[in-house]
Amino acid sequence: MPNRILPSDITPESVYRERRRLMQAGLAVFGTGLTGTWARLSEAKVSLPDAITGSRFSTDEALTPFEDVTTYNNFYEFGTGKGDPAENAHRLQIDPWSVTVEGECARPGTYALEDILKPHDLQERIYRLRCVEGWSMVIPWVGFPLRDLIKRLEPVSNAKYIEFQTLYDPEQMPGQRRRILDWPYVEGLRMDEAMHPLTILAVGLYGKVMPNQNGAPIRLVVPWKYGFKSIKSIVKIRFVEQQPVSSWMRAAPDEYGFYSNVNPNVDHPRWSQARERRIGEFLKRPTLMFNGYEEEVADLYRGMDLRKHF
Repeated sequence: MPNRILPSDITPESVYRERRRLMQAGLAVFGTGLTGTWARLSEAKVSLPDAITGSRFSTDEALTPFEDVTTYNNFYEFGTGKGDPAENAHRLQIDPWSVTVEGECARPGTYALEDILKPHDLQERIYRLRCVEGWSMVIPWVGFPLRDLIKRLEPVSNAKYIEFQTLYDPEQMPGQRRRILDWPYVEGLRMDEAMHPLTILAVGLYGKVMPNQNGAPIRLVVPWKYGFKSIKSIVKIRFVEQQPVSSWMRAAPDEYGFYSNVNPNVDHPRWSQARERRIGEFLKRPTLMFNGYEEEVADLYRGMDLRKHF
């Protein structure tokens, strides 16, 4: 397997168009019963059937089945078992939903989800996802580049990092009743990572509105980092000058660093990161540097000691 996305990795136009046609047909049925947030998104002209476009960053690797993507999850807010999010996430009410923007920017405030999405054309991004635990998937996300939202919010020059926060509501998220982590869940990126074109905010997958257990209604996807960096159910964005302390850094600083780039040469203290198990496959495969996105992102870390800055 190559360690970068080659032109041959991109979904052929004929294949994409056929999948898109089937996707639209499925959405026509799927969407007939949708109300609330998704209905308002349709009124804002950002509904998936009309707004999805392809991306040169997508891979044509075999997709992980929808059933696996939506039933095998880490989302500790709903429990620590892989099936707990699918079982418990129906409690989460995503209508209405808003995101508060704070910190070093010209346009702080609280934004309704539809107002966040309205100016943006949604894209399908088929990305590899690598969990720090050693398993992986290939998921067709639907979203838009984070940098497009950042530009709208106009961060000032001393905004060096961007911090994200997940909803904190133990009534809806029963996993938060246990002190597994220091809730609410917090993650962050360096500003150049956030502005990279691979980094997206996703609102759907497989051409459907994002399932609750996968981070509805809006989540981050950073495909060259371990999956826990791609924070779910975002309610707050802060532009800050100092590097944020993420939830996993706070919980286990010797095991989880700020960058958390996929790196087969730097093991987790308790297991090797050299190989991974693709969900649906029996044999393990070699893990790729930066999860196969090395050509696109290696320059972000030029000159850095990736063992020290893990």
